[in-house]
Amino acid sequence: MSARTEDTAQALETGNGLTVNGLSFNGLSFNGLSFNGLSFNGLSSSAFASWFALDPALANSVMRYVVHCAVPAGEARTYTDARTGTQYTWTGGLGLAPGWAGGASATLREQQVVSACLAAHANKYGQHVPISVLGRGADAHVIPVTEDELKTYKWRESCFFGNLFNGEGAFVGRDKGRLKPRESSSRACSVVASRGDKQDEEASESEDEDSIAQDPAEDVELNRRRCTPLVYVGRCAHHCEPDASKTFYASCTYQGVTYQPLTTRLDKRNLYKCGDGICQPTEACGEKNDYLSCKDDCGTCG
Repeated sequence: MSARTEDTAQALETGNGLTVNGLSFNGLSFNGLSFNGLSFNGLSSSAFASWFALDPALANSVMRYVVHCAVPAGEARTYTDARTGTQYTWTGGLGLAPGWAGGASATLREQQVVSACLAAHANKYGQHVPISVLGRGADAHVIPVTEDELKTYKWRESCFFGNLFNGEGAFVGRDKGRLKPRESSSRACSVVASRGDKQDEEASESEDEDSIAQDPAEDVELNRRRCTPLVYVGRCAHHCEPDASKTFYASCTYQGVTYQPLTTRLDKRNLYKCGDGICQPTEACGEKNDYLSCKDDCGTCG
């Protein structure tokens, strides 16, 4: 591969990199999803420099995930802040936007799938939790997945879609997984928590895997408040069409716009459970033992 000069649209470095299929760690702060003027321009453009200068620390965090989502594993992108001389390097991972990764302007499909990827990696608690990311890149190639990955990450968590680069926002829906009353997740905006009563627990356990009944209005509203700036839309199946493999969603439509989504799975061992003896970031002191407060782990308040 020929060398590229620093004034090309995007500096490319080839380094040692081992692809891990769609396995990723989430941890992007929610602030990164609402960063004013979130940029998907070439790294040498004046628009990118202006955007980066607004908040270099936050922009650096966002670009770490943009490049991870857009650029293939084994490659990296570098950017030098002309104001400070500081050089930043971000490594590739999923390779979802090959056109942009090769120096071209991002297509609409690339904007959508990278937006979905950024949303899938957001974590309101700043926790790094391994997730399995399933779907297609902007070029329609399926993200590689092994049978072992599907067996380990079998808890069907969420669908993510939207466009953060044109102001349409990012959306999240619940897939077929559902938390039990005492369970919680640091990925709280990706799952719907049960209300904690016996009737709801029984309904959760008996829910037909292929059912597409909408969540109760109070659950939807709870998650909408919890998830800002992500917009919670309820069940994925109400907005999305599955791929022929039925392992991920191929498209999602919301408010008349069709998006290319990504689907996530979790290893259920990474869920928290009230009563495990640890006061987790999702838990709080209180008089009850459920997903909102956990007396057993966090004690009473006051």
